[in-house]
Amino acid sequence: MKTEQVKHGGLLWAVIVRCGNVSPGVHFVTPQENALQVGKQWRPKGTVINSHVHCAIALKNHDSFLQEVLHIERGKLKVIFYTDDGKCIDERLLGAGDTILLIQGGHGFEILEETQMLEVKMGPYDPVSKKNIQEKT
Repeated sequence: MKTEQVKHGGLLWAVIVRCGNVSPGVHFVTPQENALQVGKQWRPKGTVINSHVHCAIALKNHDSFLQEVLHIERGKLKVIFYTDDGKCIDERLLGAGDTILLIQGGHGFEILEETQMLEVKMGPYDPVSKKNIQEKT
């Protein structure tokens, strides 16, 4: 499984999980302290995962950024990463089968081909929490 990290100022801004085969088992790609846990699994036919309930947790950092995961099912797009004041710091291309975890900072998207994706984020959606930034060159 191939992954990439986008970092800026010594901080992790995003994790990209590229499409591809994964070895048998469960493989997490996010740091243990991250608010969202993202991983891939490969399990053979007949595997049983016992019924379970997840425990409630108290977050250490209550003012953390809202995070989201995008899984590109088909198509192609460009992700542009920005500082909070609109300075472009990096960009990456994502294609069918790729997954990205957006951890902090600003981001925008340029859809390069008709694209279908799955989005997972901390919720519920609150348009007031979405701060638009102006791109600076």
